[in-house]
Amino acid sequence: MERIDVLGKLCSLPGVPGYESAIRNYLKEQLTPLADVLETDAMGNLIALHKGGDKKLMLSAHMDEIGFMVQHVDDEGFIRFVPLGGFDPKTLTAQRVIIHGVRELIGVMGSKPVHLMSPEEKNKAPQLRDYFIDTGLPAEQVKSLVRVGDPITRERELIRMGPCINAKSLDNRISVFVLLETFRKICESASKLDVYAVFTVQEEVGLRGARTVAHRICPDFAINVDTTIAFDLPGAQAHEVVTRLGQGAAIKIMDQSVLCDYRMVRFLKDLATNKGIRWQSEILPAGGTDTAVIQLAGNGCIAGAVSIPTRHIHQVIEMVHEDDVRAAIDLLVLASEQLTVPSWDHV
Repeated sequence: MERIDVLGKLCSLPGVPGYESAIRNYLKEQLTPLADVLETDAMGNLIALHKGGDKKLMLSAHMDEIGFMVQHVDDEGFIRFVPLGGFDPKTLTAQRVIIHGVRELIGVMGSKPVHLMSPEEKNKAPQLRDYFIDTGLPAEQVKSLVRVGDPITRERELIRMGPCINAKSLDNRISVFVLLETFRKICESASKLDVYAVFTVQEEVGLRGARTVAHRICPDFAINVDTTIAFDLPGAQAHEVVTRLGQGAAIKIMDQSVLCDYRMVRFLKDLATNKGIRWQSEILPAGGTDTAVIQLAGNGCIAGAVSIPTRHIHQVIEMVHEDDVRAAIDLLVLASEQLTVPSWDHV
């Protein structure tokens, strides 16, 4: 896959909800040569505009990743924390994290050793409150470097596994990459629309950034880019799969937060089919994305979403297939070129 180094950088940069400055600054570097207008709003959303026409298309992807925040440092130097976004606690045992304090510290997610657990404890699903972070440093040193409120991120490098990419924070850095590459290609050609590439903040804690920026832009059309569940794994029943890795970009029909506009769904499906881009339908019974609040901006807009199938989502590491990534970029570029206002009346 082209520019895998850019994706690796996006995944490695810290950016839990409310603390997205590092990834935003990197994106600014990437977007400055491309955008006609580039600005950051009061919430921290990054907005890149490619001018092309009177109607407005908003393409969006959230920058933030799930993570933690320091809640307390005890007298022994162990760190307690609160989550920023949803986690599957069972995946955290003995995993490395980075505390972004006065300087970065590596820590390990600790919990009660299995040898000392009662039978009841062994059979109980772990809870976030069962974990603490061990830096291996004396308490005095930890307290001098770590403050209540400091953000904490996971520590994992991006690797290739055949045609798949395995890394932390692919939710939603893979979509940030897709949007960046899409915007780069859009800027190389003439567009009939004003295309806004918007990198939003605080999605993982309530779609907060998208809510404000969408009301500011008031787009006529919107396509959000995010990850979705690929439950193509042992034990999955057919109706539970949602999407499959390597089967193409997912065109969202609905999730728990949104019903995508049927006109946008039909447009994306027809475009992908006619242009030979592999795609699959997405109906997600739980969870939500920025699409929900963007759809309601201003007087409402014609909104849809393109999703990247992802295994092991909201765990320590996640996995996507490079063919799905390419398909998403190709579909979004074509959509921006062929989206027209005309006959999308309410029928």
